[in-house]
Amino acid sequence: MSTMIVFRAGSPLRRLAVTLLAVVIFRVGQNVPLPTVDLAANSVEDDSPLYWVIDLLTGGGFRLPAVIAFGVLPVLVARVLMRNLVPVIPRLSALAAEGEAGTARIARYTRVLAVVLGGAGVVAAGIGDRGAIPLVVMAATAAAGTALAILLAELITKRGYGDGVRILLLTQVLAVAAVEFWRLVQAKGVAAVIVALVVVVVVVMGTILVAQVQRRIPVQYAKRLIGRRTHGGTPTYVPVQMAQRSGPIVLAAVVLAVPALPGLLWSDATWLSAITAVLWDEADPVRMVAYAVLVGVFAYARSAATSVPTTIASKLVREGGFIPGIRPGNPTAQYLEYVDRRMNAAGALYLGAVALLPEIAIAVLDAAPRFPFAGVAILVSLIFVVDVALTTAKQVETQLQMIRYQGYLR
Repeated sequence: MSTMIVFRAGSPLRRLAVTLLAVVIFRVGQNVPLPTVDLAANSVEDDSPLYWVIDLLTGGGFRLPAVIAFGVLPVLVARVLMRNLVPVIPRLSALAAEGEAGTARIARYTRVLAVVLGGAGVVAAGIGDRGAIPLVVMAATAAAGTALAILLAELITKRGYGDGVRILLLTQVLAVAAVEFWRLVQAKGVAAVIVALVVVVVVVMGTILVAQVQRRIPVQYAKRLIGRRTHGGTPTYVPVQMAQRSGPIVLAAVVLAVPALPGLLWSDATWLSAITAVLWDEADPVRMVAYAVLVGVFAYARSAATSVPTTIASKLVREGGFIPGIRPGNPTAQYLEYVDRRMNAAGALYLGAVALLPEIAIAVLDAAPRFPFAGVAILVSLIFVVDVALTTAKQVETQLQMIRYQGYLR
C-alpha cells in the first residue's frame, strides 16, 4: 500500500496523525511561557490545594504561565455561559430558532467569548509585571493561545478522531495526573504502583462493561398491507442501559464538604473541628460509607428522574409496536418502568462501589494528597478517560466500516 493511499483524506492513519499533531502542538503551547513573565518569580513550588486544582483544570499551563495558560477551560466556561444566556437574551433565542445558520452564529459568539475569557483571565490574575504594556502583551498572547486551542480542537473534531475539546481536556488532565502519580511513586515506592494499577484496571474494566451492558426488551410491530407489499412485522428491541454518569460522584463530595465548612471557619469549636476532620478525611471509614451511600442514592435519583417509560410506551402505540406478553399502553409503561428501576439500581450499586476504590487506595497507601478530595478527582478523571476512549473507539470503528464498504458503493 503506497504512502498516498495510507494518508489519503479521511483515512484512519491520517486522522490519527492529525489528532496526535494537534495534541503535541497543544502541549507545546502549554509549556511556552508568556512574554514579559519573570520565570524565576513564577517557578516557586506551591503544594497548596488551590494550586493543585488550578493545575488539574488548566493542565499546568497557568502555573508557568504559558501561552495556552488555561487550556480548553475558557471554551468550557464560554459554552456554559452561552447555554444559559440563550434562553434569557431574545436575540440569541431568535438565532437558536433559525436552525443551522443561527446555531453557527451562536457557535461563533461562543468562540469569541472564549478568546476574551482567555485574555481576561491573565489580566484578572495579575500575572507578572503589572505595567500596562506588559499586561496588554500578555493578555493578547493568552487570547491568541486560547484561539489556537479552539482551532486545534475544531481540527481534531473535523479531521481527527473524537470531540476536539474533550480530547484536549483529556490531554491536560493526563499531563497533571502523570506528575502526581510520579510524586506518589517517589513517596510510597512500588506499593503505589501496584495499588494504582489495581484501581485503574478495576475502574476501567468496570466502566467499559457497564457501558456495554444492555437489557434488550423485545418489540414486535404489527404487519401492515400497503398496496401489494407488507410492511412492518420485523422484531426489534428497546435498549435499557445502566446509569454511569460521574455527576453523582461530584455531587456527593460537595454534599459531604458543606457540613465540614463551619469547622474550617470556626476552628475553636471542638465538635465542629471533629466533624470536619471526619468529612475531610477520605480514608475515614464513616466518611467512606456515607460517601458510597450518597453516590448510590444520587445516581439512582438522577436516572429515575430522566427515565421516560411513558413516552416510549406512547410511541410504541402510535407506531403499532408492542412487547410480547405485555398489553400496550399503561401496562407497557409499567413494565418498562420496572425494568428501568432494576437497571438503575444495579448502576447505582456499581457507582457507589467504584466510588470507594480511590479512597480505599488512599487509606491503604496512607497517602496524604495535596487536595482534600483527590479521590473524587481521580475517579472522575478515570471515568472521563474511559468515556472519551470509548467514544473515540466507536468513531474509529465507524470510519473503518465506511472504508470497508466503499468498494461496494462505487
